[in-house]
Amino acid sequence: MKSRDIAIVGILLAIGAIVRYLSLLIPGPIVSNLVIAFYSLAIILIVPTFREAIGIGVVAGIVCALLSHSIFPPANLISEPIGAVVCLAIYRVLRDRVPLAPAATTLLATFASGFSFIFIAILAVAPTVLDRFGTLGAFLAVTVPIVLITAAVNAVVVQALQVPASRALMQSGVRHATPDREARPSDES
Repeated sequence: MKSRDIAIVGILLAIGAIVRYLSLLIPGPIVSNLVIAFYSLAIILIVPTFREAIGIGVVAGIVCALLSHSIFPPANLISEPIGAVVCLAIYRVLRDRVPLAPAATTLLATFASGFSFIFIAILAVAPTVLDRFGTLGAFLAVTVPIVLITAAVNAVVVQALQVPASRALMQSGVRHATPDREARPSDES
Protein backbone atom coordinates (compact mmCIF):
# COMPACT_ATOMS: atom_id res chain seq x y z
CA MET A 1 0.00 0.00 0.00
CA LYS A 2 1.34 3.40 -0.94
CA SER A 3 1.96 6.03 1.72
CA ARG A 4 -0.89 8.16 0.33
CA ASP A 5 -3.25 5.20 0.65
CA ILE A 6 -2.13 4.68 4.24
CA ALA A 7 -2.75 8.36 4.93
CA ILE A 8 -6.26 8.15 3.43
CA VAL A 9 -7.07 5.09 5.52
CA GLY A 10 -5.60 6.70 8.64
CA ILE A 11 -7.55 9.92 8.24
CA LEU A 12 -10.83 8.12 7.58
CA LEU A 13 -10.32 5.71 10.50
CA ALA A 14 -9.50 8.68 12.74
CA ILE A 15 -12.76 10.35 11.72
CA GLY A 16 -14.55 7.08 12.41
CA ALA A 17 -12.88 6.82 15.82
CA ILE A 18 -14.02 10.32 16.75
CA VAL A 19 -17.58 9.54 15.70
CA ARG A 20 -17.38 6.23 17.59
CA TYR A 21 -16.17 8.04 20.69
CA LEU A 22 -19.08 10.46 20.50
CA SER A 23 -21.49 7.52 20.12
CA LEU A 24 -20.49 6.34 23.59
CA LEU A 25 -22.90 8.95 24.92
CA ILE A 26 -25.75 6.70 23.70
CA PRO A 27 -26.44 3.93 26.23
CA GLY A 28 -27.14 0.36 25.12
CA PRO A 29 -25.69 -3.10 24.59
CA ILE A 30 -24.74 -2.33 20.99
CA VAL A 31 -24.47 1.13 19.48
CA SER A 32 -24.42 2.14 15.85
CA ASN A 33 -21.00 1.85 14.28
CA LEU A 34 -20.08 4.57 11.83
CA VAL A 35 -16.47 3.34 11.83
CA ILE A 36 -17.73 0.84 9.25
CA ALA A 37 -18.81 3.72 7.01
CA PHE A 38 -15.38 5.30 7.15
CA TYR A 39 -13.35 2.14 6.56
CA SER A 40 -15.77 1.22 3.76
CA LEU A 41 -15.16 4.63 2.20
CA ALA A 42 -11.41 4.09 2.52
CA ILE A 43 -11.65 0.67 0.86
CA ILE A 44 -13.86 2.08 -1.92
CA LEU A 45 -11.44 4.95 -2.55
CA ILE A 46 -8.20 2.97 -2.64
CA VAL A 47 -9.41 -0.56 -3.53
CA PRO A 48 -6.68 -2.36 -1.54
CA THR A 49 -5.65 -6.00 -1.74
CA PHE A 50 -7.51 -8.49 0.44
CA ARG A 51 -4.59 -8.58 2.90
CA GLU A 52 -4.65 -4.82 3.14
CA ALA A 53 -8.43 -4.87 3.65
CA ILE A 54 -7.98 -7.34 6.52
CA GLY A 55 -5.40 -4.97 8.01
CA ILE A 56 -7.83 -2.07 7.72
CA GLY A 57 -10.46 -4.23 9.41
CA VAL A 58 -8.11 -5.20 12.23
CA VAL A 59 -7.27 -1.56 12.96
CA ALA A 60 -10.97 -0.67 12.83
CA GLY A 61 -11.69 -3.59 15.16
CA ILE A 62 -9.14 -2.36 17.67
CA VAL A 63 -10.64 1.14 17.55
CA CYS A 64 -14.15 -0.24 18.02
CA ALA A 65 -13.10 -2.60 20.82
CA LEU A 66 -11.33 0.18 22.71
CA LEU A 67 -14.15 2.68 22.22
CA SER A 68 -17.09 0.52 23.15
CA HIS A 69 -19.63 -0.09 25.86
CA SER A 70 -21.21 -3.02 24.06
CA ILE A 71 -21.85 -6.35 25.70
CA PHE A 72 -18.65 -7.94 24.29
CA PRO A 73 -16.18 -5.43 22.76
CA PRO A 74 -13.60 -8.05 21.66
CA ALA A 75 -16.11 -9.29 19.06
CA ASN A 76 -15.10 -6.22 17.04
CA LEU A 77 -11.67 -7.80 16.48
CA ILE A 78 -13.37 -10.42 14.31
CA SER A 79 -16.44 -8.59 12.98
CA GLU A 80 -14.59 -5.59 11.53
CA PRO A 81 -12.11 -7.61 9.43
CA ILE A 82 -15.10 -9.60 8.16
CA GLY A 83 -16.85 -6.36 7.24
CA ALA A 84 -13.73 -5.03 5.50
CA VAL A 85 -13.24 -8.16 3.39
CA VAL A 86 -16.94 -8.24 2.46
CA CYS A 87 -16.71 -4.55 1.54
CA LEU A 88 -13.77 -5.12 -0.79
CA ALA A 89 -15.22 -8.24 -2.40
CA ILE A 90 -18.62 -6.68 -3.05
CA TYR A 91 -17.18 -3.40 -4.28
CA ARG A 92 -14.95 -5.20 -6.77
CA VAL A 93 -18.05 -6.91 -8.19
CA LEU A 94 -20.38 -3.88 -8.20
CA ARG A 95 -18.18 -0.85 -8.92
CA ASP A 96 -18.54 -0.80 -12.71
CA ARG A 97 -22.02 -2.33 -12.83
CA VAL A 98 -24.17 -0.52 -10.26
CA PRO A 99 -24.47 3.28 -10.02
CA LEU A 100 -24.99 3.11 -6.25
CA ALA A 101 -22.16 0.63 -5.70
CA PRO A 102 -20.71 2.52 -2.70
CA ALA A 103 -24.07 2.48 -0.89
CA ALA A 104 -24.81 -1.17 -1.71
CA THR A 105 -21.30 -2.21 -0.75
CA THR A 106 -21.42 -0.39 2.58
CA LEU A 107 -24.89 -1.72 3.36
CA LEU A 108 -23.76 -5.32 2.88
CA ALA A 109 -20.44 -4.76 4.68
CA THR A 110 -22.32 -3.34 7.66
CA PHE A 111 -24.66 -6.33 7.65
CA ALA A 112 -21.65 -8.68 7.60
CA SER A 113 -19.92 -6.84 10.42
CA GLY A 114 -23.00 -6.26 12.55
CA PHE A 115 -24.49 -9.72 12.31
CA SER A 116 -21.13 -11.41 12.87
CA PHE A 117 -20.69 -9.18 15.94
CA ILE A 118 -24.09 -10.28 17.28
CA PHE A 119 -23.30 -13.95 16.62
CA ILE A 120 -19.90 -13.74 18.34
CA ALA A 121 -21.35 -11.82 21.29
CA ILE A 122 -24.05 -14.47 21.75
CA LEU A 123 -21.51 -17.28 21.69
CA ALA A 124 -19.08 -15.53 24.01
CA VAL A 125 -21.42 -14.16 26.62
CA ALA A 126 -24.63 -16.20 26.34
CA PRO A 127 -25.27 -16.28 30.13
CA THR A 128 -24.87 -12.51 30.35
CA VAL A 129 -27.14 -12.03 27.35
CA LEU A 130 -29.80 -14.23 28.91
CA ASP A 131 -29.46 -12.55 32.32
CA ARG A 132 -29.69 -9.05 30.88
CA PHE A 133 -32.35 -9.62 28.22
CA GLY A 134 -34.24 -12.66 29.50
CA THR A 135 -34.25 -14.53 26.21
CA LEU A 136 -32.19 -14.74 23.09
CA GLY A 137 -35.20 -13.43 21.17
CA ALA A 138 -35.27 -10.29 23.30
CA PHE A 139 -31.55 -9.73 22.69
CA LEU A 140 -32.07 -10.09 18.94
CA ALA A 141 -35.10 -7.81 19.06
CA VAL A 142 -32.85 -5.10 20.50
CA THR A 143 -29.74 -5.67 18.40
CA VAL A 144 -30.97 -6.56 14.92
CA PRO A 145 -32.78 -3.22 14.39
CA ILE A 146 -29.59 -1.41 15.42
CA VAL A 147 -27.66 -3.26 12.71
CA LEU A 148 -30.35 -2.55 10.11
CA ILE A 149 -30.55 1.16 10.94
CA THR A 150 -26.76 1.48 11.12
CA ALA A 151 -26.41 -0.22 7.73
CA ALA A 152 -28.86 2.22 6.15
CA VAL A 153 -27.14 5.24 7.72
CA ASN A 154 -23.68 3.97 6.73
CA ALA A 155 -24.83 3.40 3.14
CA VAL A 156 -26.18 6.96 2.86
CA VAL A 157 -23.05 8.46 4.45
CA VAL A 158 -20.67 6.62 2.13
CA GLN A 159 -22.70 7.31 -1.00
CA ALA A 160 -22.84 11.00 -0.09
CA LEU A 161 -19.11 11.24 0.68
CA GLN A 162 -17.74 9.04 -2.10
CA VAL A 163 -18.02 11.52 -4.97
CA PRO A 164 -16.52 14.53 -3.14
CA ALA A 165 -13.81 12.35 -1.62
CA SER A 166 -12.93 10.89 -5.02
CA ARG A 167 -12.77 14.37 -6.55
CA ALA A 168 -10.55 15.61 -3.74
CA LEU A 169 -8.20 12.67 -4.23
CA MET A 170 -8.09 13.18 -7.99
CA GLN A 171 -7.22 16.84 -7.52
CA SER A 172 -4.44 15.93 -5.10
CA GLY A 173 -2.98 13.44 -7.57
CA VAL A 174 -4.14 10.22 -5.90
CA ARG A 175 -5.48 7.82 -8.48
CA HIS A 176 -8.58 5.69 -7.97
CA ALA A 177 -7.78 1.97 -8.45
CA THR A 178 -5.78 1.71 -11.66
CA PRO A 179 -6.10 -1.48 -13.74
CA ASP A 180 -2.49 -2.53 -13.05
CA ARG A 181 -3.15 -2.16 -9.28
CA GLU A 182 -6.06 -4.59 -9.61
CA ALA A 183 -3.97 -7.16 -11.45
CA ARG A 184 -1.27 -7.57 -8.81
CA PRO A 185 -0.72 -11.21 -7.74
CA SER A 186 -0.99 -10.22 -4.07
CA ASP A 187 -4.66 -9.34 -4.66
CA GLU A 188 -5.45 -13.04 -4.64
CA SER A 189 -4.46 -13.49 -1.01
